[in-house]
Amino acid sequence: MTFNQSEFNIKLEWGLPGIEQLTPVSDVIIIIDTLSYSTCVDIAVSNGAAIYPYKYKDDSAIDYAKSVGAELANRDRNSSGYTLSPVSLINIPSGTKLVLPSPNGSTLSLAAGNIPTICGGLRNAKAVAEYTMSVGKNISVIPAGERWHEQFASNGTIRFAIEDFIGAGAIISYLKGSLSPESKSALAVFESVKENLLEEIKNCSSGKELIERGFEEDVNLACEMNVSDCVPVLRNGRYEKI
Repeated sequence: MTFNQSEFNIKLEWGLPGIEQLTPVSDVIIIIDTLSYSTCVDIAVSNGAAIYPYKYKDDSAIDYAKSVGAELANRDRNSSGYTLSPVSLINIPSGTKLVLPSPNGSTLSLAAGNIPTICGGLRNAKAVAEYTMSVGKNISVIPAGERWHEQFASNGTIRFAIEDFIGAGAIISYLKGSLSPESKSALAVFESVKENLLEEIKNCSSGKELIERGFEEDVNLACEMNVSDCVPVLRNGRYEKI
């Protein structure tokens, strides 16, 4: 199926409310969780692994992983084995099946329902945009945002995450068609920082937090612009490379 460029409609809304609002009018959804779910998915799926999103901090994940014949990622980013640290997935073997819960990207993936869903970020921005335009004309871009620390909010509320807005803008820069005001804003932010992506993201709240925790290399991996041609598509409950 092909579309004229003028037919594409690109909308952007944040997080779970954005998914709920845009799903009824979407042909395809792109989820962006730059630090770090999108980066994890890109790296793992590029290697030929399959990533199963699942609810975060839910003990049923153990039984779910067994039911699909998959490994379960360790919740603690500092642990050995596979975690939400992209570095932990660099050498994941082809054919590995991994359940990777996360509070943001994974949660949004599960909420997308039957709408074709793609996981995108800076690493695969161009590839994701080009594939998305082959799927449908009503394109919804969903930056994940970041959960507040419990000391600030105990109800799981989401704060603005500039790294996800930048990632959304990067993908939008390769999409053609009519942009919503929110999409135009994301594009403008990306254009303003694209020459200094790594510096900007290292200095944002999420970047600083990861670096302070010893995960600077995770940030470096997330900021490698268009190094991947992988398009992770959610099918049958798992992200796989098309």
